[in-house]
Parts: sequence; C-alpha cells; structure tokens
Amino acid sequence: RNILENPLWYTAYTPYQAEISQGRMQALLNFQTMIMDLTALPIANSSLLDEGTAVAEAINMTYAGQRKDVRKKVLLDKNLFPQTVAVVKTRTEAMGIEWELADPSTVNKQDYFAVVVQYPNGLGEISNYQQLTQDFHLSGAKVIVAADLLALTLLKPPGEWGADIVVGTTQRFGVPLGFGGPHAAYLACSDEFKRLIPGRIIGMSKDVHGNPALRLALQTREQHIRREKATSNICTAQVLLAVMASMYAVYHGPSGLKRIASSVHLHAKTLYKALKAQGYQLLTQSYFDTIAIQLSANDLQKIVAKALAKKINLGQWQQDVLLVSFDETTGYNDIADLFEIFEITKKPEEFYSETVELPKELIRQTEFLTHKVFNSYHSETEMLRYITELQSKDLSLAHAMIPLGSCTMKLNATTEMQAVSWPEFANIHPFAPQDQTLG
Repeated sequence: RNILENPLWYTAYTPYQAEISQGRMQALLNFQTMIMDLTALPIANSSLLDEGTAVAEAINMTYAGQRKDVRKKVLLDKNLFPQTVAVVKTRTEAMGIEWELADPSTVNKQDYFAVVVQYPNGLGEISNYQQLTQDFHLSGAKVIVAADLLALTLLKPPGEWGADIVVGTTQRFGVPLGFGGPHAAYLACSDEFKRLIPGRIIGMSKDVHGNPALRLALQTREQHIRREKATSNICTAQVLLAVMASMYAVYHGPSGLKRIASSVHLHAKTLYKALKAQGYQLLTQSYFDTIAIQLSANDLQKIVAKALAKKINLGQWQQDVLLVSFDETTGYNDIADLFEIFEITKKPEEFYSETVELPKELIRQTEFLTHKVFNSYHSETEMLRYITELQSKDLSLAHAMIPLGSCTMKLNATTEMQAVSWPEFANIHPFAPQDQTLG
C-alpha cells in the first residue's frame, strides 16, 4: 500500500528526465537485477505488459534477428498456457509469421526459427529442456522460455541450460490477482539480442559531477526515438507493478523467496502423495505447484461440483484433466478441504514432509539476489524507510506540475483509485467462472 496507493509513486512520469526520476529508476534497476539473477541471463528490461505479449515480443525478436536463411515458422509447445497461445496467434498473423502447436521433441527442427516452451508447463510438469535446447540450436533455431519466476528460486534457471530469451509474469511477487488485471511481465535475453529487446532498460551512468547516476539506456531501440524504425511498438510498461514486484524481492530477499517457494511446493507435494496413495491417475511426475489428474468426464464434474461447494475453483485442461494449483496464500485448511473433496480419508499431516522433491538435475545450485539491496531491508521499518528514501528522489504531482505531458494514472482522482485494492476485485482469479464475477 505504501507504493500502490501512494501518489508520490503512481503520479510520477516515465523516467525520460533522469534528473527527476532517480528513485523509480533505482527500483526498476532492482527489478532488472532480480530478473537477470533468477533467469541467469545478462540483460533484462524493466517490465512489459503481460506474459502473453512478452512471448509475442520474444518471437518478434528472434524473427528479426535472423541474418540469412530466413524462416517463417515458430513452434509453440503443445503445453503452453492457452492464453499465451491465443495472443501469439493474433500477433504472428499480423507479422506474417506461421505458428505450429506441437510436441517439440517430435518435429523437424530445421523448419523453425524459434521454439517456445513453458517451465514448468501448463500441466505443471517440470521438463528438462537442456538436450532439446541443444538440438534446436544445432538446427539454427532460438529457444524462448516462459518461466515461473517463483519456481526459478528452486529450479535451474533457463540461462544455465542455454535459453536465448526468458519471459514471464511477476504477478506472484506481491501483486494481487486482480481478475487478470495489471501486473508486470519480464523479459531477459542473451547479449545477442540487446539491440532487439523491447521496453525500457535502466543503465548506470554519471552525473555532471562525476557521481554514479541512473538513466534510460539504449533508447535508440524505442518508439519515442526511432518511430517506425523502432524494434517494437511497445511504448508502455507496468512500472508501478514492476516497482511492487522488485520491493517484494527486496523485502523477502533470496532466503525468504526460497522459503515461500518451498512452502508452495510442499503443499502441492502433500496432495500429490495423498492422491497417488488413493490410486488417482496423475499426469504430472515432476512438479512445482501444479498437479494434473486424469479423470473420467463424469468423475471430473463431480469433483468440480464438490470443490465449488467449498468455494474452491479447480482448473480444467481439455475435457478430462483436472488441475490443482497452489500459491503463497494456500494454508492447512485449504489442503484439508481438498482431501475431503477427493475423498482422502487420512489427514494431510500424514503425507506432509519438509523435503523438497524436484528433479535432481534441475535443482538450482547457483546463488541469486546477492546484491546488498536484497539483503538489507527485512523489517517493516527498514522497508518503509527504503521506500521513502527512493520516493524522495522523484518529482511527482505531489510536488509540482509534470514537465512532460501524459495521460496515464496522474489524472485519476483518489476516489477512482480506491477500488483498485478492494478484495472484491483484487482477489478474483482471471479464470473465475462468469457466474462468480457478475457486477
């Protein structure tokens, strides 16, 4: 709330004028550092709009980056999130790019300029893409990964197994679900794509006195400079939400994030072990936070109805696969309700253990968020002071008129902003059924 509902943060303008934007730039540099560390890639921008459009931007980057033997087709893993596939369909049609939805291990890799995979995938499965990545690289194709940022605190980062571009959402870093509303996407890439990456990049520079200062870097890629020759027509971002996500990492630090990720995984493991003992057919073998269960159409509908009676929405993949996903808010009572829904007679504690069970070859070995800023502000008072220190370096409508024109959040009255954080809006899942989201 000290950021989301604070006009000192939400009325400040895009940091084109570095002199009056050092606070937000520091927060966005923290965001970039967080993304680079977790993905193990050397370059990241300071947010995009959402995961689907970030994947489309990554496809555009790899398509534009072809030097010779220009290919027109991109491969989408059949287990990509459906909403991502929908965005890519629309965007590739406009760009004259063909797309194909298939299992990447079964195709002729010479046909594609890039492949997009999900890590973990739409069914919750954690796949080892290392060999697949090598095979696509040998064929001259690039590898794009849509990755769960929280999972990357425990899993081997894509940059370490050769991914060229990694994208995703930072929503689960302290940002409400908001019915699928605003959240910051991220995009990180190898050095090869530094002049093709869309979005803003915060870089280190020096002021007139020779002191370290921050500024927007590589702006010649962007639409406000290059106009029709820009690398992308993305000329906006989710700065406020990116700042919130970066502060979530600053507050929790590397150990706190690993603790949260482990808790999410252990809840999933508790249900997984119980379902397996009960004889359910589980499609997920290696998982982080999502379990896929194969059921008959009749049994699936019965379980969905029982879950709804307990005010729990379960996911559905096609007609006969049920998805159960866990997050930071999941507690013991939720697990107990799920045991009752799936008619598991034993108690959750009989299946619970403190051991994280992930594929050994995909367990993260490298450190992340080692910078001092992620290891200093772990109490409410320290965090409040850090937020206040940064906001004092910016010019906003709370200080004066904005020196550049804009039509974003600055013109919204406080009464209009209040509803943004109402639980009735903020806590709605983007796939909540229509009868639960009536006005």
